[in-house]
Amino acid sequence: MRWPDWVDERLVTRWANHGVPGLWPHQAEAADLVHRGQNVIIATGTASGKSLSYLVPALSAVLDGGTILYLSPTKALAADQYRVLRELDAPEARAAVYDGDTSFEERIWVRKHANYVLTNPDMLHRGILPRHAQWTAFWRRLRMVVVDECHGYRGVFGSHVAQVLRRLRRVCARYGSRPAFLLSSATVSEPGAFATRLTGLQMTEVTADASPRGATTFALWEPPLTDLRGEGGAPLRRPATAESAELLTDLVLSGVRTLAFVRSRRAAETVSLTARAKLEDLVAGAGLPADLPGKVAAYRAGYLAEDRRNLEKALRSGDLLGLATTNALELGVDVSGLDAVLIAGWPGTRASLWQQAGRAGRDGTDALAVLIARDDPLDTYLVHHPEALFGRPVETIVLDPGNPYVLAPHLCAAAAEIPLTRDDLETFGPTAEEVLATLVKDGLLRERATGWYWTSRERAADLADIRGAGGAPVQVVEMSTGRLLGTVDESSAHTTVHTGAVYVHQGETFLVAELDLPAGVALVEAGRPEYTTFARDVTDISVIESLRSHALGPGELHFGTVEVTSQVVSYLKRGTQSGELLGDEPLDLPPRTLRTRAVWWTLPVSAVAPLARDGIDLGGAAHAAEHASIGLLPLFATCDRWDIGGVSTELHPDTGLLTVFVYDGHEGGAGFAERGYARALDWLTATREAIASCECERGCPSCIQSPKCGNGNEPLDKAGALRLLAVLLDLDPHPGRVTPTDR
Repeated sequence: MRWPDWVDERLVTRWANHGVPGLWPHQAEAADLVHRGQNVIIATGTASGKSLSYLVPALSAVLDGGTILYLSPTKALAADQYRVLRELDAPEARAAVYDGDTSFEERIWVRKHANYVLTNPDMLHRGILPRHAQWTAFWRRLRMVVVDECHGYRGVFGSHVAQVLRRLRRVCARYGSRPAFLLSSATVSEPGAFATRLTGLQMTEVTADASPRGATTFALWEPPLTDLRGEGGAPLRRPATAESAELLTDLVLSGVRTLAFVRSRRAAETVSLTARAKLEDLVAGAGLPADLPGKVAAYRAGYLAEDRRNLEKALRSGDLLGLATTNALELGVDVSGLDAVLIAGWPGTRASLWQQAGRAGRDGTDALAVLIARDDPLDTYLVHHPEALFGRPVETIVLDPGNPYVLAPHLCAAAAEIPLTRDDLETFGPTAEEVLATLVKDGLLRERATGWYWTSRERAADLADIRGAGGAPVQVVEMSTGRLLGTVDESSAHTTVHTGAVYVHQGETFLVAELDLPAGVALVEAGRPEYTTFARDVTDISVIESLRSHALGPGELHFGTVEVTSQVVSYLKRGTQSGELLGDEPLDLPPRTLRTRAVWWTLPVSAVAPLARDGIDLGGAAHAAEHASIGLLPLFATCDRWDIGGVSTELHPDTGLLTVFVYDGHEGGAGFAERGYARALDWLTATREAIASCECERGCPSCIQSPKCGNGNEPLDKAGALRLLAVLLDLDPHPGRVTPTDR
């Protein structure tokens, strides 16, 4: 370990007092590069000390009179970094957090005096860039922009952040600064290419991890099938959350400090309460220490900052042994000294999996990580195909900054900040000129000889909802008090806050009494239902344009533009603990139209006729293949199954053939379908193997059933899907190693 010779001795002394004798080679390499003004992405494993890679050059720049802008995807991470800076007490550093919780008086102080500002893309988009003139002194001295945990910027959200960063670069140029960008990421595939897409700048990669680490034992855990039955009599597995609570209880009893990652805020509370209840029963019956149940808690977004900091401190000290958490603790918040991590359900990407697993053993000791499969095709596939996890590179992060539905509002915001000129077109990408012409035609911008101008009195930044998909957000209001609980973006309101939906806010559960779409309001009332809700819709899809295609087996694979018309028609009620279907309630909501990108495949009549002669229901086979392929696409594109949709039909009017579509659930597309097109052979092969690996006879939620199917998971033909995909992939339709009856 060594310190670069340009690091001020006062900083070296501060870090030595905190037990840091120097930098590991990967830290020193990244710090040297950014100190010399190069743009860098450091993509190394969890607990590899990435924060020192930017803290060392950043604080050196502060000592030299410069300023630093630090961006994180969550408030918790920014608060943790602020704590580190305060404890270090670096000379000349005036660090401050600037986010939605910062008071008016504090904001004035930060703009005038802070030289190390910690914020997030949301505040940069809405609060800082539109008021850039109030930050003149800060911009002129800006030496470095840190984009921490940047692997979280993917899909539509990542595309929005990419445009926010381009607007930031324009503002910096206006004030004569050209800061170096340092991006910090968990291990990702092609980090330099991703960083370039995100920032629009050429990037140098640092990927060789020289940090010491202990061994991690990794277990794949599949919950057993239960006697409960779902749709069509399909067997249901024991919920992953119930298994997590059981394992968390056992680990706490053994004195093992454990994090249990779950998928939702409500699940975090449920796992914590269940584990505590089990421990209380054991304490009463076996004479165990009375304080044992109090050593388990929940941690999630929505808690007060002070409460979250206290939980983190208790976990570090050992006062807490078990913590059930959402991915709020996935990022670089310091919770060292853990022994085990439970992961209830596939977290979406290999990068997130290793990030969560890396929370254990962070002090160099050996650790345990357990992935507990949910009743889901992808989870089922992974526990039966560990080779898909181990020894494989993590995913390429998918984002599309050129999506016109993303780019358009940011061009308006940029023009409102500083009028756009032709020289700016290169910054915003090759589609910028075409989108500008549309904005002028629609009256949102005015074109003059000197460029494009925003002429409205409205705030241009309000046009872009960077965490949503556009449209005016729907307000969620408590009926009895008139209290505004939050907002839901317009595109997802039909599925999340429809009448009768269960809505969870900061640990409180509400039932939606009414969704008033014209008023943009969902009225809710407090409740404690023993069920969750899932919206079901019916969908039609039409092909607008095939952009690329090639042969796939006897069929064809396409990628292109489609128009999707969907209508939420009902919602399912499922038991919270059991997952059992409790009811299907009708809804009356208007249809929605979405123009987006899709990947689809077709098979000619000659290829499917033998299947029909064998009695296979072609519509049910295509439907089952569609469901399973949606479930498996997140393994190949950094998305969630709720980010994508699908349609299948035995005879589609636009193709005249059996056709299966999988489309991006965001206006203009998000890059997921395009990734599916690029990895189609691997993706569809994995889809078939996932169906075959499931031990059920006729299909279940672990293989071909979907929780959001608009047709009530009818018709579905598991055996037919295996035959259909075998035809498409030119495989032996009866390989002994994958037929379910051979299990």
